[in-house]
Amino acid sequence: MRVLVIGSGGREHALARALARDGDVTELHAAPGNPGIARIAQVHDVAAADPASIAALAARIDAGLVVIGPEAPLVAGAADAVRAAGIACFGPGRDAAMIEGSKTFAKQVMVAAGIPTAAARSCTGDAEVSEALDAFGPPYVVKADGLAAGKGVIVTTDRGEASRHAASCGTVVIEEFLDGPEVSVFALADGSAAVPLLPAQDYKRAHDGDAGPNTGGMGSYAPLPWAPPGLAAEVLATVVQPALDELRRRGTPYSGLLYAGLSLTAAGLRVVEFNARFGDPETQVILDRLVTPLGGLLDAAATGGLAGAGLPAWAPGAAVTVVIAAEGYPGTPASGDEIDGLQDAERESGAYVLHAGTCRTVAGALTSSGGRVLDVVGTGPDLASARAAAYRAAGQIRMRGGWYRTDIAADPGR
Repeated sequence: MRVLVIGSGGREHALARALARDGDVTELHAAPGNPGIARIAQVHDVAAADPASIAALAARIDAGLVVIGPEAPLVAGAADAVRAAGIACFGPGRDAAMIEGSKTFAKQVMVAAGIPTAAARSCTGDAEVSEALDAFGPPYVVKADGLAAGKGVIVTTDRGEASRHAASCGTVVIEEFLDGPEVSVFALADGSAAVPLLPAQDYKRAHDGDAGPNTGGMGSYAPLPWAPPGLAAEVLATVVQPALDELRRRGTPYSGLLYAGLSLTAAGLRVVEFNARFGDPETQVILDRLVTPLGGLLDAAATGGLAGAGLPAWAPGAAVTVVIAAEGYPGTPASGDEIDGLQDAERESGAYVLHAGTCRTVAGALTSSGGRVLDVVGTGPDLASARAAAYRAAGQIRMRGGWYRTDIAADPGR
């Protein structure tokens, strides 16, 4: 099977790494890729937000399966274009991908399907925003309606900050605050059937102790030793399957990865958000633990064969990802800073490095090119050893202004 992965971040490097281990994947391609992905796949230029460009590349290389990583091409309709070219594609079509592309649409689906979630209001002006903030009270939860690269949400007790964020976003969703540990549960879907993956937890705030602004994610770990038994099965039954059934009822069957961000409240689980693709950086730890060949799972989802695929198998032990970010992130990140020490980091037993925002100069130097630059993945027989390996490896990497949280997986189930 010839597979094409679309994207250039740490999530796509993790996907490519897992696909490269699959004996049924005979050729691995990526577009636009990054220097880390280029070590294991043939990379191509592509306009990643242009569906026609992606479909043309897939046809040119005779891909048997296209795996679309980022949300922007999905919301733009890239999966529709690839399928129209007669090529199997892992990823929802444009209409179904609106479950991430619009927070308002996602809430409508949840309400219609009876999925447990926070009470919310969609607001388009100052008066509506003020009324919603009054109704829900602090802590205020304000979410940009559209795509915002994981940085469109604020949770604050400052009414002025909440109002300013709402004004900067246009249409927003304001909702009640959910108090409880957050969990990410992914499920592969083929339009009707779904298979859950290993639950994980990520860290959205920039700094230790969950301080600072929201980011796209500063680290993650799996499995969750504190999670309730049967959590994945419960999420499949009460969240994922009802969402798939509702989307199919609307004439927009969902095929791809459905990400459910959850809060485990005292009243039970509640959906915080849906994403239409593999979450980042949870993908890095989940795929590290996956034993079942990834290519076959993604192909079954893309071709309607999940009902006969069975549940995935998982390796024992644990994985922890620590994200190394550029100076200035999550605001305006610095770029072009040289990166050293990767070989030293990868010599660390039980650790490896995924590229998230890197490029090479004409002279061949590895430099930063994004806010989240590297994902350092530590593995071990338990969470403590995996965490130690990740931080030992991260300490070997040198980049001017580079920084990372020091408390990833330090307090599991926080």
